Amino acid sequence: MTSRFFRKGLLGLAAVVIMAFSGVVAQAQAPQSGLPVEELVVTSGDGEHRFQVDVAATDSQRSYGLMFRQEMAADQGMLFLFEGEGERYFWMKNTPLPLDIIYIGANGEIVSIAADTEPFSLDAIPSGGPAKYVLEVNAGIAKKLDIKAGDTVASPSITGD
Repeated sequence: MTSRFFRKGLLGLAAVVIMAFSGVVAQAQAPQSGLPVEELVVTSGDGEHRFQVDVAATDSQRSYGLMFRQEMAADQGMLFLFEGEGERYFWMKNTPLPLDIIYIGANGEIVSIAADTEPFSLDAIPSGGPAKYVLEVNAGIAKKLDIKAGDTVASPSITGD
């Protein structure tokens, strides 16, 4: 009789652990909510292109980024803020959307653009120069809007120092 109760107890405990773990996985796969949103403007040639961007300013926000996001409007993106300027490396782990990754210097000038990145890739994507900010938008947006290195980016979070 004791062994029967013991087995039922273990099965119950296992069920609780599985349900708890399932909740953690489901939560981890949900898009980030509650991030600050701001308007960002890219000035390219004679044109201005406006985006509404989620702002990722902490280590955990930057680590999560756009992972698991299934869709994003053409005028949306994510802006990553870093404490200082330096070489940046991004990857596409758990990111189903192909993206353009736009590396931006401390002065608000675009350093480089990694266009049409491969979803789910674990390859490091370097900035190719010092960057303090990184903007991710849907793949093809930079080409479509003729955004290129040397163009300027402005938002409340980009201080241009």
